[in-house]
Amino acid sequence: MTPAPRTARGTPDAAPVGAVPGSGLLGEARRLAPGAVEVRRALHRVPELGLELPGTQRLLLDALDGLGLEVRTGRELSSVTAVLAGADDGPTILLRADMDALPVTEETGLPFASRTDGLMHACGHDVHAAMLVGAARLLAGRRDALPGRVVFMFQPGEEGHHGARQMIEEGVLEAAGARADAAFALHVHPNLPAGTVRLRPGPQMAASDRFRVVVRGRGGHASAPHTACDPVPVACEIVLALQTAVTRGVAADDSAVLSVTRLTAGTATGVIPDTAELAGTLRTLAGPTRRRLHEAIDRVARGVAAAHGATAEATVETGYPVTANDAAFTDLVLSAAADVLGADAVDVLPAPLMTAEDFSYVLRAVPGALAFLGACPPGTAPHEAPSLHSSRMTVDEDVLATGIACEAAVALAFLTGRAPEPAR
Repeated sequence: MTPAPRTARGTPDAAPVGAVPGSGLLGEARRLAPGAVEVRRALHRVPELGLELPGTQRLLLDALDGLGLEVRTGRELSSVTAVLAGADDGPTILLRADMDALPVTEETGLPFASRTDGLMHACGHDVHAAMLVGAARLLAGRRDALPGRVVFMFQPGEEGHHGARQMIEEGVLEAAGARADAAFALHVHPNLPAGTVRLRPGPQMAASDRFRVVVRGRGGHASAPHTACDPVPVACEIVLALQTAVTRGVAADDSAVLSVTRLTAGTATGVIPDTAELAGTLRTLAGPTRRRLHEAIDRVARGVAAAHGATAEATVETGYPVTANDAAFTDLVLSAAADVLGADAVDVLPAPLMTAEDFSYVLRAVPGALAFLGACPPGTAPHEAPSLHSSRMTVDEDVLATGIACEAAVALAFLTGRAPEPAR
């Protein structure tokens, strides 16, 4: 990473001398929330995709200016890393926010909706980045009471581009001078009640892989299929056989989801094509299951094709690992969040989700956790709210204060060494 050409112009108002770290966080977060909402809306208007987010990076650098942080930008991607050094030596915690958008045409009707056709912040990354700016402002105001360091990781390329892995390769875990001791991230979720926090120890989100199968037959005239080797019905049989490979090859107490999301063939209605192609995703929670299903995709595709005199070639692109939360750190998050938000707002997630996250790369390197922050929009039942990645996805902006307070509370609890109460 290379230093950004910026200079700090001072620090924000500090917490009162002698204040107990962790006290009054929600009130402070609410005071900072309007500024965070402004940042969120500015980001929402100008979504960018992938690893190169120059406009997003510029907005966040401006938002962090004046906090007295050591700020760096990425070499090969538009990342931002900011380090807050406390008054006393101590451990280091990393707080992460992703900041890339999706190729989705927005249909929310919001006054600050995307100005870029075909792009939208449909996964809440604009909210994540704005909350982390708010947490940086809050914690910078308490630097005199911080026994350690906080690394703020603003990451591009979460949506399938392995941005976290690239930031690790560029040294984000060592940005404070020594390897981070722990890491934490929040992810908004419109299908959970607004202001609630949910997480679980161990696997919380799935590993995600992509697969592609090309079936090769022999084309011909659609009126005489007996003179050809039609790859279309072969591809259709492979789709069904892959579903059976999961339902009959994975134990009921294990979790795996295989979805074929694309099936293409042919150029004209009167022509039997030479090839057909199918593609999709595989989600798993256990390494052995993941490896076994990788093998099954190839075996099933080849076997079904051979039964019809065709051939098939299967490729699997390995994606994000399982997002697994450290058990002790999960307890710390549950305890710290309950202290700030109230016990009724915090609970253990009952089961893992089969979505995927590249924060998993960070959690493989250092202990930590990812938590979900409920953000169901007002007037909507959580189960009826448009989901993440929907063109109509919206959030309750009041939860920005909740997220700011939660991120700050977790950082302070870890840095001050407070032992959490048993959470389960």
